Amino acid sequence: MTGALADLALQVDPVAVADGVNNVWVLVVCFLIFFMQPGFALLEAGQVRAKNVGNVLMKNMTDWTLGVLVFFVVGASVSVLVGMLTTPGAALDAGAAWGHINDPTAYIGWFFGAVFAMTAATIVSGAVAGRMDYKAYVFVAAAMTAVIYPAMPGVAWGGDGLISGAGYLGEAIGVGYLDFAGATIVHMCGGVAGLVGAKMVGPRTGRFDENGNSQAIPGHSMLLAVLGTLFLAFGWYGFNVGTQATVLAAGDGGVTFQGAALGQVVLNTTLGMGAGGVAAMIVSAAWQGKPDPLWAANGLLAGLVAVTGAVPHVTWWGGVILGGIAGALVLPTYRWVVDSLKIDDVCGVFAVHGSAGAIGTVLIPLFGVTSTGGYQFLGVDQLIMQVVGVLVVGTWTVLATIVAFKAADVLFGLRVSEEEEELGLDESEHGVSVYPEFVAGGSREGPTVADGGIAGGSGDD
Repeated sequence: MTGALADLALQVDPVAVADGVNNVWVLVVCFLIFFMQPGFALLEAGQVRAKNVGNVLMKNMTDWTLGVLVFFVVGASVSVLVGMLTTPGAALDAGAAWGHINDPTAYIGWFFGAVFAMTAATIVSGAVAGRMDYKAYVFVAAAMTAVIYPAMPGVAWGGDGLISGAGYLGEAIGVGYLDFAGATIVHMCGGVAGLVGAKMVGPRTGRFDENGNSQAIPGHSMLLAVLGTLFLAFGWYGFNVGTQATVLAAGDGGVTFQGAALGQVVLNTTLGMGAGGVAAMIVSAAWQGKPDPLWAANGLLAGLVAVTGAVPHVTWWGGVILGGIAGALVLPTYRWVVDSLKIDDVCGVFAVHGSAGAIGTVLIPLFGVTSTGGYQFLGVDQLIMQVVGVLVVGTWTVLATIVAFKAADVLFGLRVSEEEEELGLDESEHGVSVYPEFVAGGSREGPTVADGGIAGGSGDD
């Protein structure tokens, strides 16, 4: 090494290098997580009738555009305030809660929180598709990003909060809640909110016959739905692997690459999605006689959700089991929601995000991993905390979502009229047609794809 290079090496601060690389890494994975937005848009658009595609796209864009504004001004601060209020000895400091507003050093961290918040909010639109008033949805989306979702990281993440190790319940039980990247904090919150919303809005016209039996309303494009699934899976690497935000760790010995931690997360993410997809294929073949690509896609997503909270905490075979359980339960859980609860959850968001997130997170202690990749049971206290944490997330989400939807109903009315629903929300709510060329004779008369002209596949049944 020449003298100049040696002098330069001595001047390099390992902490500064590590911080710089880690911050760039966080930005890159946030961009990947943003790519989940077009994934959700395609997934949901494919599972609705053609006359409602534009409305789904509009709601997805609203989740992001309105959501980031609301989360910047209100939501991020609510998370901090909730953490303060639910931690013993913590002082309530509104200045600290809104400290990010004029602090450029906090903006990357805020952005990381924002892309998670937008994911939770977007899940809801898939449950209430095809009949919810757009103005009411805008109100709910604002509530999701201002209060409903932000309270969840407030109670669990950031080193304080109700179910963290330092929180009231964490101190009482003796351990903190484990949910690495948000299987419950993000996905279960969105899935449960969607289920509650779908119940309150009511089913689409024709979804149930006069005897209460469910009637299939197939989505218009399985192609879009499956492509959306694969887009989501791509973005999920940012979601899970990106939560391992420390790529380089600086210490007395210099800078150390955290390859083992990253590898553990990426392996369990990959195996979990694979197991979920395969399990759903098997169950759909047994249930319906043939393997269904849409249910395989839903199983793949459920497997991802199930391991999202578990990826650094469980063995590789634990990741396979968690993903497989979630994938196997997607179809029967969806049928239970529709046939027993009589809730028209169009995109099956509770089966994919709600129940899968809860199951995967509760079972984490049973498949614990050591630092060297071996197996260890994480303890009865940890198992109790996982159950308690899921109950906290579920209870808050149900109650807060009921309030938000009731307020939206009073202010705007939750659903469109029967005439508007029959016409399609694209026309009635936005004055557009996403597929204007799919009209017999080139006119606006005659059967369109929305009337079942080319719709096919398994749809939502």
